This record gives sequence, C-alpha cells and structure tokens, in this order.
Amino acid sequence: MSNKPQLILHTGITVECTEPIILSASRSTDIPAFYAQWFINRLKAGYCVWTNPFNQKPTYVSFKKCKVVVFWTKNPKPLIPLLSELDKRGIHYYFQYTLNNYDSEGFEPNIPKLDYRIETFKELSQKIGRERVIWRFDPIIITSQITPRDILKKIWNIGNKIKGHTEKLVFSFIDIKAYKKVQNNLVKTSQFNKENILNSELKQNQIEEICEGLQKMQEIWKTDGWNLKLATCAEEVDLKSYGIEHNRCIDGELMKQIFSEDKDLIYYLKHGKLPENNIQTTLFEDEKIISIEKLKDKGQRKICGCMVSKDIGMYNTCRHFCVYCYANTSQEIVLRNQLKHKDDNESII
Repeated sequence: MSNKPQLILHTGITVECTEPIILSASRSTDIPAFYAQWFINRLKAGYCVWTNPFNQKPTYVSFKKCKVVVFWTKNPKPLIPLLSELDKRGIHYYFQYTLNNYDSEGFEPNIPKLDYRIETFKELSQKIGRERVIWRFDPIIITSQITPRDILKKIWNIGNKIKGHTEKLVFSFIDIKAYKKVQNNLVKTSQFNKENILNSELKQNQIEEICEGLQKMQEIWKTDGWNLKLATCAEEVDLKSYGIEHNRCIDGELMKQIFSEDKDLIYYLKHGKLPENNIQTTLFEDEKIISIEKLKDKGQRKICGCMVSKDIGMYNTCRHFCVYCYANTSQEIVLRNQLKHKDDNESII
C-alpha cells in the first residue's frame, strides 16, 4: 500500500494526493480575476486537480494542510468579497499584484483600465493590510517608442497614487529570447517585428538608468514617510548598489512577520515540517532549525528565490492575453480550452 496521502473524491473514489502547506495561485493564470468562484468552490470541496503541462497527467491537490495561499493577479476585484471563506478556515494569504501601465501600448489588452486597477489596489490594501499587497511592475519593457525615462514616469505616476498602500515594489526585465511563444505574440504588436524582437531585451545602460531613477523615487517617497522597498524577481543582475534586493515572491520570511500568530506555520517555516503532535508540546523541543534557503522551490529557475509551494494554475487559461506572457501560447488556444473544459468543476477551467 502506498505511503502517499489519500483523498476521497466526491464520487467516493479514493486517490493519491499531495498536501501542500503553501499554495501558489497562480504563476500560470490569473485565478483571482477569472476563476475566483472556482477557487472558493474547490476550497469548500477540499481539493482541486492540477494537470501537468508536459505529460498531461492529473495530480490531486488536497487543501487539508494548507496554511498560506499566495495570489498572483492583475485584477483581484472578483475575489475580494470572497476572501472571508479563507479567513473562516484560518488560511492566510497575500497578493502579488501586477500594476503596470501599458494601456496605450496595448500590451495587456484584456485588463481593466489603470484607474480602476489603482482603486482596486487601494481597496485591497485597506481591507487586508498594505504588507499583504505587493506591487509588481512586471515586466519592464523597452521599445523604440518606450524609453527608460518613459518607464520611470509610468512607475512614478502609479506610485504617487498608491503611496502608503504597499511596502514593496517588485520588478523584472522582459525575457524574450528564452520564450518562443513570447516572440510569436510580440510580433503581432505594432512595436515589435521579426528583425528587432531578439534585440529588445534591456541593455546594461538602460537597466542602470531605470535603477538610478527608482532609487531617486525611493528617496523622495521616503521623505513623505513611505519607506518602499525595491526588489527584482528572478534577475541575475546584482543591483545592491541601488538598494535593490533579490525578491522571494513565495516568501517564508515575510510569512514569519505577517502571520506570526500561527504557531504551526512558524514551526513549519523553521523546521520544514508541521508539528506532529500538539503544538504546545512540540514548539519548544530541541529540533534543528533550518534556513529558508533549505525550503527553496527546486522546481523553479535557479535564480528564483521562492520557497516551495504548489502551483494550482494551468497554462493557456488566462484571458488577459498579455503579449509578453510565457504561460499562453495564443488567444486561440485559450479560447479553445475554455470551450473544451467549460463543464470541468475540479480543474482550473
């Protein structure tokens, strides 16, 4: 008999499952924007199904031991009124909220207008606390029509409107060469063509100009009482001289700070496992404390700082249709998936 955890489905069938402590929802699609009710329904059911994008094999993901959900989104509005369902179950959460301004460029064709997204950002921050809403300007895109100075203006204008509603800005520079599907989608936009697309990743001088500008913004905002931290996501370049750190998006240290009252979670973050018995008898036992680095997610890129989690999203399901997205192959495939799986209640679609 298998030692793997067992799960009883609504059909009465028993299957093997995984019981993650931390869920990522999701790097692959925008669950808060498009699948908020699906997520809550699966939370109530106690499990969901994740399909491996490479071999199409299903994995049953139990919520039994879930302590934290990290949401990734460009529009959390549909999920905000449903967050009480997580609160009832004692499940913690925070948001990676991508708030870009590419409205005029058409790079994010199916997201709400910027003013709406800014107001939603502020609403969410006021509801759950600014330390739990992380601002992402991601990715930074430079073209013949968008200069580093233009990007800095975009960030400056957004920052002045959400000032005091977050504690961190995370950014990255667009990756084009590594993703063929990104190249194909970018060619469809007016600012890219087959000749210039592979030369469109940022040059060192452009990175330096942007980082110098961000550092100056940080200093100005600090005089207004807003101590905004700066960090990059999955970037090799060392920017410590600008006061910019490498980020952990699934961040155990942040969890220790903002969810410190949850003794079981803190125990897990210190020891890499949940306490086996009553927390009162195990918390102060002389067990080896491990570093957060020991819990690094080995399934992510080497330069990614995230700790281990289980992502429950699926590729080719996000309807934002952002041209730089590595998770969608094309709009046509996304729409085909919607029709194919429209009655599937367990998986993401």
